[in-house]
Amino acid sequence: MSSMTENREGSAHRGAPGPYMAGIGHVVALELKQRLRSRGWYIMLAIWFALTGLVTWLTWASWSASNAFQRDFGDVSGAGSTGPGSLIFEVVLAFVLLFALLVAPALSANAVNGDRAGGTLAILQVTLLEPGQILWGKFVAAWAAALAFLVASTPFLVIGVALGGLTPAYILVSLVMLAVEVGIVCAIGVGISALAGRPLFSIVVTYLAVAGLVVGTLISFGLGTGLTQGTALANNPQYRAYAPLQSEPMDAGYTCAGPLREQSAMHTERVAWTLAMNPFVVVADAIPYPDRTARQNFTSIGAIEGISQAARQAMAGPEGTTPCANGKVQPTYLGQKTPLWPLGLGLQLVLSGLLMWLGWRSLRTPVRKLPRGTRIA
Repeated sequence: MSSMTENREGSAHRGAPGPYMAGIGHVVALELKQRLRSRGWYIMLAIWFALTGLVTWLTWASWSASNAFQRDFGDVSGAGSTGPGSLIFEVVLAFVLLFALLVAPALSANAVNGDRAGGTLAILQVTLLEPGQILWGKFVAAWAAALAFLVASTPFLVIGVALGGLTPAYILVSLVMLAVEVGIVCAIGVGISALAGRPLFSIVVTYLAVAGLVVGTLISFGLGTGLTQGTALANNPQYRAYAPLQSEPMDAGYTCAGPLREQSAMHTERVAWTLAMNPFVVVADAIPYPDRTARQNFTSIGAIEGISQAARQAMAGPEGTTPCANGKVQPTYLGQKTPLWPLGLGLQLVLSGLLMWLGWRSLRTPVRKLPRGTRIA
């Protein structure tokens, strides 16, 4: 016993990256083997693949029907003139992000307390593995399992890429940010799993945390907007009765005239930061979109870029969105001037890092105080 204790203390004090990473690798391998033995894992992947294929087909069919309708009525300026590539890619990306946020908690929220309930966590704790190795190993395994669903969606993302309309930076940033958001949710789930005593409780709390990031941020923004009632200086917009030619730069379709006067307006820029932690806003705002200064390019905005535009309008406030604010014609498309995603990603990393740190503390042995009903071995 004394030699085992000395070896454990020696491995902890050396802190060599090689042995430490090897310990994490052993935990990852053990977790992945257990997941791959489960038949439900393959059933979930098959259902995911079928649903993603259905969404891709419906998106393409919707684009084809819209394009045919515009062609029959002689309208060649619609969204169909740019091809379905970017539309399919963005819709599939939004669908994958949505369901990844639903699948990731199920794969991570019982990673630690599930072993504790089964009496197998204590076996890992009495080995030379450190608490950090156990926690990081379970996090990496849960992240890898969640990324498998992203890999299963790759053929349909490739279809959108093959149909054109996308830049390499657009594709790369989209996939990287999607993988990062899935990893953050897995870290939240693993941290809560290490803190909670019951698997069901940790799963519910993790889903509530994800719902807070996705829906709670929208609710807080909506409620906060009601508290930002104010005024903005603007004059009267005079709208033209004809649309500009397709070869002209993007035009708002109106001119400003008359004296400036105060008008009622919502100062959304004061509460736009509440949207920062939303995973959809983080992914959408980080993507480098093509130039939209021409009207024919503006018509090809997809779901993800639409989310980015909504966030930018909230950040711009009334001075950037109200017609004729300060006597100026406001653009119909807002460029990426001040990014919102670094703030949101930083806050998400702080939240997930805090939960992982608290989970690491709960895995340290010997345990001084144990919750009632908690199983050790």
